[in-house]
Amino acid sequence: MSDDAAKTFVEVRGLAKTYGAIRALQGVDLTFRTGEVHGLVGANGAGKSTLVRLLAGLEQPDAGTIRISGAEAHIAGPAVAARLGLAFIHQELNLVETFTAAQNIMLGSHEGASLALRRVDGVHPRARQAARTVGIDFRLDRAVARLTVHQKWLVSIARALVHDCKLIAMDEPTASLDAQESARLLEVARDLAEQGVAVVFISHRLDEVLSLCDRVTAFRDGTVSAAVERPELTRDRLVGAIVGDQTSAPRSAGRIAGDDRPAVLQVRDLRRGRVLCGVTLDLREGELLGIAGLVGSGRTEFARAIFGADRIDSGSMLLSGRPYAPRSIADAIDHRIAFVSEERRAEALFLGLSVTSNLFVNTWRRHRLSFPPLISARRAERQATALAHDLGVVLRRGGVRQSVGGLSGGNQQKVIIGRWLQTEPVILLLDEPTRGVDIGARALIYQQIRDIARAGMSVLVISSEFEELLECDRVVVMNAGATVGELTGSSITVNDMLRLCYQ
Repeated sequence: MSDDAAKTFVEVRGLAKTYGAIRALQGVDLTFRTGEVHGLVGANGAGKSTLVRLLAGLEQPDAGTIRISGAEAHIAGPAVAARLGLAFIHQELNLVETFTAAQNIMLGSHEGASLALRRVDGVHPRARQAARTVGIDFRLDRAVARLTVHQKWLVSIARALVHDCKLIAMDEPTASLDAQESARLLEVARDLAEQGVAVVFISHRLDEVLSLCDRVTAFRDGTVSAAVERPELTRDRLVGAIVGDQTSAPRSAGRIAGDDRPAVLQVRDLRRGRVLCGVTLDLREGELLGIAGLVGSGRTEFARAIFGADRIDSGSMLLSGRPYAPRSIADAIDHRIAFVSEERRAEALFLGLSVTSNLFVNTWRRHRLSFPPLISARRAERQATALAHDLGVVLRRGGVRQSVGGLSGGNQQKVIIGRWLQTEPVILLLDEPTRGVDIGARALIYQQIRDIARAGMSVLVISSEFEELLECDRVVVMNAGATVGELTGSSITVNDMLRLCYQ
């Protein structure tokens, strides 16, 4: 699309943002034009999300300027961004599940505050118009909880149109959609651009980026590594801009997994719906195995299947040579499988309970008195104090009696790992074990993980921080729900992981 046909709506110049020692953005220049689909690509942590957070007013830049329609803008918060015509639809769709589609579309608008619109059959004309624009073909009085992911995306886009947005940023909109739903959503994005909206399309799926976008900006290490116009768009050009040609940092010296060690877990062609499309791998005794992949690759879904949280459709697993098909989480725990979720505060911790209670929630029976059958609080606290010390948990006043919610993220993660170690698992699954953890705590957690593997436990680590996976004996790469490659020895580099992710 020519510059004459597309007018610059947002202009970013010299944008910079740091978090401690991490330079998330460094002097970024780019523009978003009306009537154009602009793709943003880059590996995890490349800077895309930071840019979006600055435009949405969720963070403030350290340097640089943002101009909207030619005037410099200070985006003090999300409400200011909305008034400026900027709309952002994140992967975690911000919808009220108990409201109808129509009520969600009007949510936040002046008309949406009307009591009449809270009736099930109350559908505002603007909601109907926005629904037609994005191609909604289901009843608007249906509760959002009953909609598919694709339908929820359409509701979110319609809501942005009701607010008269001039720019819509979509973050990984097709990650949870099948091929047909993805194609329909791409058509909606193109239609919006043709109606004069500036569409920002953030995705790891390069085929979609190549087919949809008029321009693409690639990020690497917080900088713009390439700005490519439609005539020059190729997969090789984008992959080169994302990965780069620089040599990756050398992996830490560690044990190389040998084929002579027996496989504790054997997975063959595991499939579940659209999220797992053929996962095959072995996890060996005493091995630290890394799983690399981008958003939507199926890494977490794979771990949940092993842990019995999700049932599989087909494929097979062998645990220590015997068929393994967990019927539930409790069944997986009985088979001595442990899982540390990436959502530790929502899914793993009892924030209002003490450190002691969180450490022993799975193993309280070990602290019972022989008679009467009660818990010995003194014995439990004594053992919890010793365990916290071994785990490197930094305790404040109150010791192990203090609420676990008062600990730092790194210390909370150590408590969760310590809890599972009390169950003496055969396999420990770790999903993003250092998310939200400071640099010092990360090093301590990985030292602990290495020690666990050296002691003979099999450990599977999922991480979006590919540098952390350099610590592993092997790395298996997943893409679109399937295993696509395996790296060992000196071939375990960040660049090789990225190339497999985008192949």
